[in-house]
Amino acid sequence: MDEQRDPAHEPRTGLDRRAELSEFLRTRRARLKPEDVGLPDFGRHRRVPGLRREELAQLAGVSVAYYTRLEQGNGQNVSAEVLDSIARALRLTDAEHAHLTHLAKPKQHKKKPAARAQQVRVALRQLLDSIDGVPAYIVGRRSDILAWNRMAAAVFGDWAELPPQERNWARLVFLNPAYRELFVEWEQKQADMVSFLRMDAGCHPDDPRLSALVGELSLKSEEFRRLWARHDVKEKSHGVKRLRHPLVGDLTLSFETFRMVDDVEQSLITYHAEPGSPSAEALRLLASWGADATRAGGAASAPSAG
Repeated sequence: MDEQRDPAHEPRTGLDRRAELSEFLRTRRARLKPEDVGLPDFGRHRRVPGLRREELAQLAGVSVAYYTRLEQGNGQNVSAEVLDSIARALRLTDAEHAHLTHLAKPKQHKKKPAARAQQVRVALRQLLDSIDGVPAYIVGRRSDILAWNRMAAAVFGDWAELPPQERNWARLVFLNPAYRELFVEWEQKQADMVSFLRMDAGCHPDDPRLSALVGELSLKSEEFRRLWARHDVKEKSHGVKRLRHPLVGDLTLSFETFRMVDDVEQSLITYHAEPGSPSAEALRLLASWGADATRAGGAASAPSAG
């Protein structure tokens, strides 16, 4: 299964990279306290939460004026070495460090035709179909769901029932109420989804479709607006998800992310259960029920009212 997308009208502008850089640095600085980084705190009243700009500049080994210009969104001439120093001072994760670099020193991407949809190679679609008993799907830019196998439909809902433009994880999480029942750690799922989308925005701040998606979700979801304002970023890698399936009940599944070497904007996501566990037996039952399981899972993929 894969998408056939007719692109909608494209807005003319993307996200404001300078504003993104400014807010990202400000929010990272605000989460640190002097004692977190070995600085004395004399108990003086602080007008803003977290470290002051001069404290951060001291830790990074740059002038206050230089850091101030950077936090105001002017990263045009900043060196990789200075960014590394600031990342260490802010205690950034690897994903946050990469995000800072993308915002301050954006790569020049070749412009692709606006009407061109992301394509999944035929061999990859065949691989998905051949994976028996393991839910698997391919995601692309903006968390678009590009292709999936029968087991993914049985677990997460039959995305073939949705219009192509609705096959997007961010839209499903924030605009489709049925998914709130599927994910046990619902608030964590929401936070992760926004963090993944933020990471994509840092790599492609001029993407008009991403800008349109963020705008729509901001208008329609208070939870999205709150989480987007935090400027948290994360790379999808591996972990455990707990689900509550309408047919087989609770599932505890480990997921792995495999990025495509020839197209780093696409990733294969697989889910599996610990051998011999109740979740493994539940997946086996779903696989044996075939189309019946897919139809039952399809309730989660019903189009949202928003």
